[in-house]
Amino acid sequence: MALPTSAGEVARDTANIGPAIYEASIADLQAAMTSGRLTALALAEACLARIEALDRSGPTLRAVLELNPEALALARALDAERAAGTTRGPLHGIPILLKDNLDTADRMATTAGSRALVGSRPSQDATVVARLRAAGALILGKTNLSEWANFRSMRSTSGWSARGGQTKNPYVLDRNPCGSSSGSAVAVAASFCAAAIGTETDGSIVCPSALCGVVGLKPTVGLTSRAGVVPIAPSQDTVGPHARSVADAATILGAIAGPDPRDPVTAAAATHAHADYCAFLDRDGLRGARIGVLRDPGTVGYNQHADAVFAAALRAIAGLGAELVDPLQLAKSDGYLQGDEFTVLLYEFKQAIADYLATRVVHPDHPDVAIPRSLDELIAFNEAQRAVELPYFGQEIFVLAAAKGGLDSEEYREALARSRDETRALVDAAMAEQRLDAIVALTMQPAWVSDLLAGDRYGGGSSSFAARAGYPLVTVPAGMAFGLPVGISFMGGAYSEPTLIRLAYAFEQGTLARRPPGYLASLAL
Repeated sequence: MALPTSAGEVARDTANIGPAIYEASIADLQAAMTSGRLTALALAEACLARIEALDRSGPTLRAVLELNPEALALARALDAERAAGTTRGPLHGIPILLKDNLDTADRMATTAGSRALVGSRPSQDATVVARLRAAGALILGKTNLSEWANFRSMRSTSGWSARGGQTKNPYVLDRNPCGSSSGSAVAVAASFCAAAIGTETDGSIVCPSALCGVVGLKPTVGLTSRAGVVPIAPSQDTVGPHARSVADAATILGAIAGPDPRDPVTAAAATHAHADYCAFLDRDGLRGARIGVLRDPGTVGYNQHADAVFAAALRAIAGLGAELVDPLQLAKSDGYLQGDEFTVLLYEFKQAIADYLATRVVHPDHPDVAIPRSLDELIAFNEAQRAVELPYFGQEIFVLAAAKGGLDSEEYREALARSRDETRALVDAAMAEQRLDAIVALTMQPAWVSDLLAGDRYGGGSSSFAARAGYPLVTVPAGMAFGLPVGISFMGGAYSEPTLIRLAYAFEQGTLARRPPGYLASLAL
């Protein structure tokens, strides 16, 4: 692979959407820096130039909310460490973008896309961010997102925030990128960074990854720390990577997984986390595997073009040596139909957001700004700033959550038992009875046209079982439908990331389905 050797040469190449540097893997970038053919500074400048060309101008993707003003200084420091004979690991000098709900105690803001948090700051890095820095990653900036991780309105448009506006899908610009980790998936697809970090409560990593043609890895709840992350619901929230390959996602996961005293749920990660998930990459990993095919409830039957991609993916999986159990019958619990998950999220959000807001401190540049300390105060802020915060859709989810009681409520405890515990029992039983290594499903339908007035137009998704159970999910590009990416997801039981990475990597390498984006204005159908 021919890589540029200087910052100037890299910057001059940013007009080309080519494979040389912008599609390079983390391993290739690391090898180039190790050999002296590339520096962290040159790589950072390449990313910044590309962001300027494609995010700030050109197609104006609006994926990057804020750039790190210290990025180039940090890159020089990382290059100096390397020159002195010290590297921190496979992420040394690798540019990473963060979803703007991960705390950074630096000169960047952390706002969840809302102007309500602009006048305050976190007191320390999120644990995941601290681990990335310790591993040598270069934190390049923050990405746009669906404001408040898409937990403000039931009529929202994914990828919109008051701070960042509407993020565009890089494949077809008038199409939606999905959310809530919209900017993170778009930034990876458009090669603004080597990888990005997103968060998921239900679909927020895997949906934008699928619609934007990248790999998304949603870890088991508790494998990665949520400390310093703007929350929705602790029983489902998790932090994971977006990447252009399964190998890159595995590299990132190894750096961020593990127990954290700041997040007691991660205690079990002490015995389940791996420092190197790349050890599980296996091109022949599907041979002999037994895979259950989830069709209903799922995503099949909504779109014939996506169904055709899924059918071809299943043929590929079988051709790579796996045995398919098709269809897999997952009994539906009453909770699946009663909206118990939403009830759980409402209760947990009310408490979790107050706990998070209590950690915010006064920003030295805004000493007179009142920091919101409760959901009621956020609602009041939005009403006072209605023209900016509520121009297209409201905050009815905020209002519903504010009306809920505490976590000792019988309604909450019963909903949690049905939503989480029954879903775990369903998945565990199906996998045990059918002797499955994983479950596969179509991740999501192709991207719809963004419409700020009408809101999102979802057409079925397969993330809810894993989300409610707190189980891992990996989505991988599987093909294209009229120029729009379609992904498939591999799901397993708790802490089954090694198996899912093995299977997803074998599928990826056996199909090579991913295509870089084309930045079309719209589809000519």
